[in-house]
Amino acid sequence: MNELSRRAFLKDLGFSASALSFLYGLPSLQAQGDSSPKKRLIIMFSPNGTLPDQFWPDASGEDFILKSIMEPLAPHKDSLLTLKGVHNKIGGNGDDHMKGISCLLTARKLHRGNIQGGGHTPAGWASGISIDQEIANFLQSRKETKTRFGSLEFGVAVPNRADPWTRMSYAGSNKPIAPIDDPHQMLQKMYGQMKDRESLVSILDDVAADLKSVSLKLTKEDKNMLEEHMSLVRQIEKGLVEAEKESSTVHPQPELDPNIELVNDNTPKISRMQIDLLVNGLANDMMRVATLQFMRSVGQARMRWLGVNDGHHSLSHKPDKDKSAQDKLLKINKWFAGELGYLCKRLKETPEPGGEGNMFDNTTIMWVNELGKGNNHTLENIPFTLLGGGLGFKMGRSLHLPGVNHNRLLMALAHGFGHHIKEFGEHKLSEGGPLDLA
Repeated sequence: MNELSRRAFLKDLGFSASALSFLYGLPSLQAQGDSSPKKRLIIMFSPNGTLPDQFWPDASGEDFILKSIMEPLAPHKDSLLTLKGVHNKIGGNGDDHMKGISCLLTARKLHRGNIQGGGHTPAGWASGISIDQEIANFLQSRKETKTRFGSLEFGVAVPNRADPWTRMSYAGSNKPIAPIDDPHQMLQKMYGQMKDRESLVSILDDVAADLKSVSLKLTKEDKNMLEEHMSLVRQIEKGLVEAEKESSTVHPQPELDPNIELVNDNTPKISRMQIDLLVNGLANDMMRVATLQFMRSVGQARMRWLGVNDGHHSLSHKPDKDKSAQDKLLKINKWFAGELGYLCKRLKETPEPGGEGNMFDNTTIMWVNELGKGNNHTLENIPFTLLGGGLGFKMGRSLHLPGVNHNRLLMALAHGFGHHIKEFGEHKLSEGGPLDLA
């Protein structure tokens, strides 16, 4: 069933437009449609490279041991796939950080432009669509997989600026998509009817009567799901009020040079809110593709909640022999892995709506970074890591590949959704076709 007919079907049941956002994905209230398992994709980004010795497993194959950075993902090891030997060979204009993030999902060169990077030729936006939007467009073109939004782009502490260092998703050439890094704005986009921050009134106040009446028409499983949707909205609303009070009284955000951003100490709380909203949106079938972007490339986030007062990017440039910097970078990268672990946990806790198992079974997550290593700006051995299921990939492995173009990995994602593209991004770098991960 496509979006228009699905929403018309729900409206015919007599529910207000405000209530539809809570009811959209409930199997009990949908006319008979495609019963095949839903396939979903989440792409999570963290910046400034990794610590290869603390990231890559030593052994290839199924008998591998997770290194320090990856320890938070231990509960999901059987559904994890690390891919060492995947390179970003796009080249062209821009510095390595620019090419790292803006070519990461587009696999195309940056346009010529007037944004000057670190000692390299200036550049502009990417010259093609990103793989998340390519897959979302494919799903939106088919009535059985069309959803309300197609994709949603979540951000965490992404600075309020627009340049190739802050954008990884593109709707097309010269069409960057800004992530929404304010849970208040994302909640309003997903559920609507949000009051202003100063006089915050629950979204649920406007739809309580409809949701009470609709519960009589639901199966036990859908009643539980609806209650989870409502509980999450209540929690997010409460968290937003608490976070804003705490931020304004305890952790005021000073005005700083945009090149020296100080990440708010509430970032861990904001991260969990965004992850909860993301999972809730997938559970309610608002979208089947999502991105989750932490900070930005070249970002100078100061993660004081980890006891790290130095800027992330500056730390990433320190030499390997600087043990203090290495210890701080380990904390930072391990924190990102922990947030990814929380995302996996939330998906596992959520039963597959109208199906068997849980949502993690049918959701593939790809954790990405713009660099393989921060202090040498390498675009080789980008730390691509896959988790979850649904696309037919064989998980629970560590693969050491012989230096393959990352275009081929992005093609493999598309093929996993049944979108059998012949190339993606730069033509020559697509030779060999999609990686065989099955």
